Amino acid sequence: MQPRNMSMSGVVDLAAVKAAGEAKQKAEQARAEAARTGAAPAGATRLVFDVDEAGFQEDVLQRSTEVPVVIDFWAEWCEPCKQLGPLLENLAAEYAGKFVLAKIDVDGNQMLFQQFGVQGIPAVFAVVAGQPIPLFQGAVPEAQLRQVLDQLVQVAEQQFGIVGAPVDPAAAESTEAAAPAPVGPYDAALTAAADALDAGDLGGAIQAYRNVLADDPTNPEAKLGLAQAELLQRVQDLDPQVVRQEAAERPADVPAQIRAADLDLVGGHVEDAFGRLVDAVQRTAGEDREAARVRLLELFDVIGTDDPRVTKARTALARVLF
Repeated sequence: MQPRNMSMSGVVDLAAVKAAGEAKQKAEQARAEAARTGAAPAGATRLVFDVDEAGFQEDVLQRSTEVPVVIDFWAEWCEPCKQLGPLLENLAAEYAGKFVLAKIDVDGNQMLFQQFGVQGIPAVFAVVAGQPIPLFQGAVPEAQLRQVLDQLVQVAEQQFGIVGAPVDPAAAESTEAAAPAPVGPYDAALTAAADALDAGDLGGAIQAYRNVLADDPTNPEAKLGLAQAELLQRVQDLDPQVVRQEAAERPADVPAQIRAADLDLVGGHVEDAFGRLVDAVQRTAGEDREAARVRLLELFDVIGTDDPRVTKARTALARVLF
């Protein structure tokens, strides 16, 4: 049996998760304010935009929860890039919000270039619901590019329920950012929830975090704390020896693999947990596959979207899904 007061320190990158959550929170606030005033939310209608490492979290990862983000890795000295770039920009305007185009200059953003494993440019990726999807490398004919984009839009809608938002490309150019509305504070409630979590009162912590999220659904600290508490609650009555034996003996048993992955993560074996579930997604179908995929995404939330292990696992998941 796992002790009730297990700590997640050393496993969770709190700063990265908080930064990611705050970025998403600002986007949600802007959308809420836009709905109240009738104005367009900040950046929502930008169809083509430049992205650097500092803005990648908010401009790409968070935006990808609402619309597929196509990434064009390019450089000024790259002649094929000069052919492909304008074509992608024209299609972004034509598709009018079914996807948006993020342009990344590789000379100034080597970290992103390396994280995506780009071998040469031009290289085009997509990010959907935070998951990177390799599309193609090199300049391609327009007909082939349209096929790729059509498939991306279809996958985003069918697999993730993400359809983008139709916009007027002409109006998008002049859209001004709306000021986000303040939310909170929830310091007292979050402190009480964290204290309950540290004391092993998982039920109390879960309820406290849910209370905050009921009022502020995007609060990053509450989302992180809830993910931790729910994970600890799932494993507290498990017998690690039995769970691992079942997982070893029944590799096709998705519930067994999910239980083992939870134990892996609590024990600090993050890559083992992710790899186990990616393998489960790859070799299963239907409801079993979806169960493994959903649990993997939940474990991503526990670790944080900026953690390189999450980035690596997202890429592996995208490869087996698409």
